[in-house]
Amino acid sequence: MESKIVYFENTGRDNTDETLRIVRRRAEELGIKNILVASTRGGTAVKAVEVFQGFRVIAVSHSFGFYEPDELKFSDDNRKAVESKGGLVLTTTHTFAGVSRAMRLKHKTYLLGDIIADTLRIFGEGMKVVCEIAMMAADGGLVRADEDVICIAGTSSGADTAVVLTPVNSHRFFDLKVKEILCKPRF
Repeated sequence: MESKIVYFENTGRDNTDETLRIVRRRAEELGIKNILVASTRGGTAVKAVEVFQGFRVIAVSHSFGFYEPDELKFSDDNRKAVESKGGLVLTTTHTFAGVSRAMRLKHKTYLLGDIIADTLRIFGEGMKVVCEIAMMAADGGLVRADEDVICIAGTSSGADTAVVLTPVNSHRFFDLKVKEILCKPRF
C-alpha cells in the first residue's frame, strides 16, 4: 500500500484548513465515520463540524481546571455551535496527565504518564495529542476499540497533525497502533 504524508513547514493554526481537507479526503477513501479533534477553546472544533458534515465529529477539550481552578477554556458559544451541527464535546482529564502532572508539579518528579507524553512529543506535540484524545474518547465510551477513527490535533492552536488509528482504552495503551500518518509538521 502506498499513501501520501503531508509535512508542513511550520506548526499551528495556519495548517488547519489543509489538515481538515486532507482528513476529509482520507476519511471518505477509507469509509471512516468518526473524526476526533482536539480543541482547547472550541474554534478548531467549530471548523471541523462544518467541514465534516455527514461524519460523527467528537471534539475533545481540556478538563475543567486545566489552567485555572474551575475554569474551562472551551467557550459556551463554541460548544453550542458544535452541538447544533451534531458534534459532541468530550471534556475530561488528559490520559497522560492527571495524577502524573500533580506529582510533577508538587514533587518535581516525573511519572510514567509524563515520560510517555514526552516520548510521543519527539514526533511533535500533535502526535502526543492524537494518541491521548483517542484513549480519552474510548474511555468515555464515545468511540469503539474495534473501529478506525481519524484523530486531529495541533501545536499550540489550530490543527497540524492527523492520523488514522484504532482507539484503545487507556489501560491498554501499549496496544495502541497508529496506522497512518496523514500530516504533521516537519520541524
